[in-house]
Amino acid sequence: MSGQYFENNDNLKSDIHKFSYYYKGKEIFFFSDNGVFSKNKIDFGSNLLLKSLKINEGDNILDVGCGYGTIGVTVALMNPKSKVTMIDVNERAIKLTKMAIEENNIQNAQCFISNMYEKIDCQFNLIITNPPIRAGKIIVHSILKDALDHLKEDGRIIAVIQKKQGAPSAIKMMEECYKKVSIINSDKGYLIIEGLK
Repeated sequence: MSGQYFENNDNLKSDIHKFSYYYKGKEIFFFSDNGVFSKNKIDFGSNLLLKSLKINEGDNILDVGCGYGTIGVTVALMNPKSKVTMIDVNERAIKLTKMAIEENNIQNAQCFISNMYEKIDCQFNLIITNPPIRAGKIIVHSILKDALDHLKEDGRIIAVIQKKQGAPSAIKMMEECYKKVSIINSDKGYLIIEGLK
């Protein structure tokens, strides 16, 4: 194992630390560790995605590749009438997400290990993802395309991808299978892409 954030590596030394993130004036606590994506701070792409989100009250939401819970925990805390499910293939990331759910006293979220949609058997109004670009194009495109099977009619997927890391090809692929594809925000080469089922 190379120790990538989309892999599990039991030999990687654990060094958990807690930090806070401010979103719309609210302080949210997270836990990070070696072997997870953007371990020292909330990454620019996730932050931009969160700033771009519009959630409808009561939405059933799925965060695919949740890492230590950046997007899903924030969304759950700010939208208490919505239900948020978070999944990741990385066991360490899921453990950290569970800690964040508990630390922030969140009642409307759950998280569990799942390789993409492997353990998902229901449909959502909204799927959110900051996909694991380093896992490769096949994985990233599968996350975006296979979301269709798990979205309700008129459901949305919102993803953040850098232009230089494959956003144009991802958009082209999505345009072949979604009713409508839009770039809802962009900054510093990061694109927030929305697909409507």
